Amino acid sequence: MKSELAAVPYFLRHAGVSLWIKSGVDPAEVAARADHSIAVLYRFYAKTLKGGQQHSNSLIARALDEGERS
Repeated sequence: MKSELAAVPYFLRHAGVSLWIKSGVDPAEVAARADHSIAVLYRFYAKTLKGGQQHSNSLIARALDEGERS
């Protein structure tokens, strides 16, 4: 019989990496902290990486505004 306790560290790690991604941490930084390659990060966390269009648009608009003021 398999112990469910073995799955707990994995679930905690997955939750932590997902939180970093959703918090807006750069995916390259998340991959480095999780000791993953970018390819692994995108393969296993693709659902978490999706859905940030509004946030991305805001970042791009802010950068464009700052460029116009320079």
